[in-house]
Amino acid sequence: MRQSRKLEHLKQTVALKDGPGVTGFDDLNLIHNCLPDLAWSELDLTTTVAGIKLGQPVMINAITGGATDVAKVNGQLAELARRTGMAMAVGSQFSALENPEVIDSYKIVRQVNPDGVIFANLGAHITPDDARRAVEMIGAAAIQIHLNVAQELIMAEGDREFRGYFNNIREIAADCPVPVIVKEVGCGIAAEAAKMLIMAGVKAIDVGGRGGTNFLAIEAARANRQLSVGTLHWGIATAVSALEVMAVLPEKVDLMVSGGIVSALEAVKAFAIGGKTVGIAGQVVKILACQGLDAAEMWLNDYFDEIKRYMLLVGAAKISDLVRVPLVITGFSREWLTARGVDVVSYAGRR
Repeated sequence: MRQSRKLEHLKQTVALKDGPGVTGFDDLNLIHNCLPDLAWSELDLTTTVAGIKLGQPVMINAITGGATDVAKVNGQLAELARRTGMAMAVGSQFSALENPEVIDSYKIVRQVNPDGVIFANLGAHITPDDARRAVEMIGAAAIQIHLNVAQELIMAEGDREFRGYFNNIREIAADCPVPVIVKEVGCGIAAEAAKMLIMAGVKAIDVGGRGGTNFLAIEAARANRQLSVGTLHWGIATAVSALEVMAVLPEKVDLMVSGGIVSALEAVKAFAIGGKTVGIAGQVVKILACQGLDAAEMWLNDYFDEIKRYMLLVGAAKISDLVRVPLVITGFSREWLTARGVDVVSYAGRR
């Protein structure tokens, strides 16, 4: 059942559009700098997240694994990460902890990309020992602990017990030999939850906001059922979630942004909020499935070049410089953030 579920997830990811909820990035506006005082050769895309240096500020976020029938896809994603110098996260490894027969669908990532930065991935219900085994399985540089309560509730075979997650995360963070990253799976993270995760000792938070791959819609399509409009739009828009989390993050904890970041401009806006890296997943899978590996590599290289163009147009030589460029927040996002006590005016007045 788990094997067919993973394959169905991939098929529905390719078939379904992002959303229908919006990401909120249309409400964020960068200001053109007609005197950037920069040369193209000076632009630097390297970044650091959770103490790990990354060659690109964009990573391939967790997608799949845990089934023999999706190992080929993980191998292609690993090859794409190797060619482009991107970090990559595998999908949840819990199935491999339960069933050693599917371990190869994860290990293939390290086999194809022996020197790359790879993140392990497990749900928040696991133990510190589970986390160590997942890290060792693929020689991971960090581990993502994913939160997907809404998806589990729609999934017929999903969990219905969500107690103890905070304590689990705290114990994993205290015990794990590599940095712990907590990520949402499409519904975003609010400031209150971010404060708790900081207390738990995580090194980075990936907001995984609303507006990208919609796992509620995917689970509904798997079960051939209809969801209400309210359910399909559930969650916090990616840009809004990132701004909420950034408002409470201490310097020692990094922001990662994912959830519907399709364009390079959206990625640059995420960096301007304070994101150290952005995660993309569904778009890469769609290009791989429809056009192949070479086309996906070309798309990503164009994506990186476009990030550089926007960096030059706002006068930022490095990814970390983008947190100093003015960012004007308008519309519903401004209303939401103002109501939540986030100082949106300070973003517009940056120098």
